[in-house]
Amino acid sequence: MNYSELPGDALHTLGGIADFARHILNPTIRLGVTGLSRSGKTVFITALVNNLLHGGRLPAFSALAEGRLQRAWLQPQPDDNIPRFAYEDHLEALTGPDRHWPESTRQISQLRLTLEYEPQGWFGRKLASGRLNIDIVDYPGEWLLDIPLLQMSYEEWSRQALAQSEEYPRKPLAAKWRRVMNSIDPDMAQDEQLARKAARLFTEYLRACRDEKVSLSTLPPGRFLMPGDLEGSPALTFSPLPVRTGARVVPESLHAMMKRRFESYKSHIVKPFFRDHFSRLDRQIVLVDALSALNAGPAAVRDLEQALTEILLSFRPGKNSWLSAILSRRIDKILFAASKADHLHHTSHDRLQNILALLTKSAMNRAKIAGADVSALAMASVRATREASVRKNGNELDCIAGIPIKGERLGSEVFDGEEELAIFPGDLPENPADALRSTTTGAEDLRFIRFRPPLINPEPVPILPHIRLDRAIEFLLGDHLT
Repeated sequence: MNYSELPGDALHTLGGIADFARHILNPTIRLGVTGLSRSGKTVFITALVNNLLHGGRLPAFSALAEGRLQRAWLQPQPDDNIPRFAYEDHLEALTGPDRHWPESTRQISQLRLTLEYEPQGWFGRKLASGRLNIDIVDYPGEWLLDIPLLQMSYEEWSRQALAQSEEYPRKPLAAKWRRVMNSIDPDMAQDEQLARKAARLFTEYLRACRDEKVSLSTLPPGRFLMPGDLEGSPALTFSPLPVRTGARVVPESLHAMMKRRFESYKSHIVKPFFRDHFSRLDRQIVLVDALSALNAGPAAVRDLEQALTEILLSFRPGKNSWLSAILSRRIDKILFAASKADHLHHTSHDRLQNILALLTKSAMNRAKIAGADVSALAMASVRATREASVRKNGNELDCIAGIPIKGERLGSEVFDGEEELAIFPGDLPENPADALRSTTTGAEDLRFIRFRPPLINPEPVPILPHIRLDRAIEFLLGDHLT
């Protein structure tokens, strides 16, 4: 089932009418930016805004390359109830004296960027406004993985979660939580302290699955990993239970308590996100840390494939008409972007892109059938490395060079965060299918370490270097600037 085909309500329809009316008078695109943890959402938005504001090097972005982009500026965002994306703070983090990567996305935020451009052709110059608002909506990808829960009962979710915890590499990570689950009778009297213990152990298991050594992606409920101000609330204090198929829910039992809280989670957390934010998007980019999954092994790659499929099923893809814009807005362009391409030599960039395309192939085909334009891209929103050649044992190695983050390790060497290092990162498999095979990924010799943001000349303004950011901008925005 397509999880996005959820019934709306009168309030949502009225909101669609209001959005459509505003768009007629003031052309606007709502661009969703998401991705799972550590995929680079914050860095992408900061780099996109920075390069558009200050005329960065964007040769594949046609409006700028053709000289038709006249200016860009930030405006107050339209939704006063959503936190503003802290662009200036994130840019300072990337370019300041103690340059570092900004904090990860932990809540929804928004930023409005306005572009003024010269339309193409006589009709365009006569009829188009020459101005486009881009409302950038930043939200954690983990929240998307909650949308399938809307179609599941508590019992179905429990059985699925327990079955997954029996699989490698989850099983040893879930051992402590499962020991407690195996000692519980779901029909026992409801017990707040036991519920808290079960929820805590379940959350610890999910966190362990997300560790970079394992790098699993399919880890709902998403708010368990980023609770924010909901931490400790009953809506986040539940856990799967070993409930029997068709078992009766005993009133005031632990089963009844957990089931009620699971339903509250869906009603008060998942549904409002879908209704108020997600269902209003026009375009979407999903950033993917495919390199971490490749580095962690085949199980992580397969889990990432499942997560990306579920994410794409959550979207409502297709072409928009004036009626769909009011009643059921559709996402007509979706870009999957493999981030951190600067961790590889450019000879592997297309290979990384092909691996991502294969991971999303079946889901992308469904979206294309619905009429959406879907693509995959390998990119680096901020390029932290440069390319170098190193001769070893008479062979010339294609390397990357950058300053590792303080404390990063390569073998027995620990880096101080000050000296530049050149490393041979390894080669991705030429055949993308090799990356998904259970016996070998073809990527065992990859060496990934985290680098500091690059040192950038701040005069007259800092402009963030990138890899293929211009291609992403052209895909997502180019057709609205013609």
